[in-house]
Amino acid sequence: MTLLRTIKFIIDHPLNRGHKVKSMIRFAKWQIGSRLLSFPVVYEWVNGTKMLVKNGETGLTGNVYTGLHEFSDMGYMLHFLRAGDLFADVGANVGSYTILASGVAKARSVSFEPVPSTFSRFVDNIRINHIDEMVVAVNSAVGDQIGSISFTTDRDTVNHATVAGEKCAKSALVNVTTLDEYFKVECPSLIKIDVEGYEFQVLKGAQETLKNPKLKSIIVEINDSCRLYGYSESETITMMVDNGFRAHTYDPLSRTLTEIGGRNLMSGNTIYIRDKITVLERVTTTGKISVNGNEF
Repeated sequence: MTLLRTIKFIIDHPLNRGHKVKSMIRFAKWQIGSRLLSFPVVYEWVNGTKMLVKNGETGLTGNVYTGLHEFSDMGYMLHFLRAGDLFADVGANVGSYTILASGVAKARSVSFEPVPSTFSRFVDNIRINHIDEMVVAVNSAVGDQIGSISFTTDRDTVNHATVAGEKCAKSALVNVTTLDEYFKVECPSLIKIDVEGYEFQVLKGAQETLKNPKLKSIIVEINDSCRLYGYSESETITMMVDNGFRAHTYDPLSRTLTEIGGRNLMSGNTIYIRDKITVLERVTTTGKISVNGNEF
């Protein structure tokens, strides 16, 4: 993001609309403070959770600026999950969603992150939140078959599986598993997939998981990045629909679900729901979450 786009994103964020001055002070303090330190800062987050954040980490600094960077999706997850649920975080990066799922909602998490240096940062975030026993951290990519692939390692939240002929400064060979292989015994109730265009391959390797009625919902990133791998957005959408999932938007402030066609054009992520009755009952009855002085 450019500076002006970042500032607009911050002041327009739903959790900052009534606190615009405070949000800009928080932004300025972080910009100055993070540049003076050469090591990660422990940032107090939601419900006593913590994040180890350093300058330049897009996803985590977004949480510093706004409370919840991806408000609709993170709010949905916090309202949906219950203690003891199983959550799958595919493309965990340094752990924002996993910290919320296990540190706040008290769900169990299985979290996949392939990049070794990012995985190390992820594990540090799990440990400072004392949720080691609730989280299974898997240093692996997820795809449509077991094996290995080349992965970029120097692009923060947009690291991705490389393709033939792609130029990248730094990459590593990483292991690949499938969701069907990993969840043979127990199926998650919610899956988040954010793998920079590789989502279709992840879903191809989850055919049995997708059929399992215990899986109620999937938060999946859908955008033009999939074309890098020779697929279109419509193919991912069709796979979701064929397995009984329908696209929705979610407003955490009013706790309303709205069915939409295809995918969410206003966001990189789309919330897909199969069992709307169960999901609606969950999101409307869970307790309130407090973030930066806001309750929702």
